[in-house]
Amino acid sequence: MTATAEPQAGIRGDQPPVPEGAITVTVKIHRFNPENSEDATWESFDVPALPTDRVLNLLHYVKWYIDGTLAFRRSCAHGVCGSDAMRINGVNRLSCKVLVRDLLAKRNKHTTITVEPIKGLKVLKDLIVDMEPFFEAYRAVKPYLVTYGNEPTKERIQSQADRARFDDTTKCILCACCTTSCPVYWAEGSYFGPAAIVNAHRFIFDSRDEGAEERLDILNDVEGVWRCRTTFNCTDACPRGIQVTKAIQEVKRALLFKRF
Repeated sequence: MTATAEPQAGIRGDQPPVPEGAITVTVKIHRFNPENSEDATWESFDVPALPTDRVLNLLHYVKWYIDGTLAFRRSCAHGVCGSDAMRINGVNRLSCKVLVRDLLAKRNKHTTITVEPIKGLKVLKDLIVDMEPFFEAYRAVKPYLVTYGNEPTKERIQSQADRARFDDTTKCILCACCTTSCPVYWAEGSYFGPAAIVNAHRFIFDSRDEGAEERLDILNDVEGVWRCRTTFNCTDACPRGIQVTKAIQEVKRALLFKRF
């Protein structure tokens, strides 16, 4: 099914805007509405786009000017909140960070961009998935500073070298791109997943933290780090450039040699 840009009064004006120099691309979106049907479908929309537009802009165009029932998550639109994670042309990405120019077909052929929800989590509607299992695993690894004894009388000082030990894993924005790109997570929904392990890593190797052994015991579970098959999907999918696979291997070594 292909929908054309017919104006929907009351959404964003009477006439859909067409930027000067725009080309028409087809946005093929995975649609699912449990209130109407138990079956998912694909629906295509022809949308005017500039090479500098982001995929998120195209989704906004569809929602504001063509079909207001389209459902997806987004917030900051600047790659910080992580709420607009989705599969774009079969790859997990943040829609606010993917530019149309990077998806254009070669040799001036017509461009079709496919957009679907991230895998491994239940689809609630269209591109929106149930994130609760993801956050349940995140909470389970105690992603916060753990200390014992009396409260300190001054701030906890940390050297630059100690900070550098876990700096990479502080970049996680909990978008779930890494976890939902993992084949083990698709097949075994009980696996903690890369994002939970990354956030455990952030505190396990923090010199100010005293809860490393607790977290390692949690991740030593049958559904913990040992389920990782080192496919590097998670590292490739991370929009923040975190070396996810490396972090998982460091947690494995900490379990084996108790060095952290």
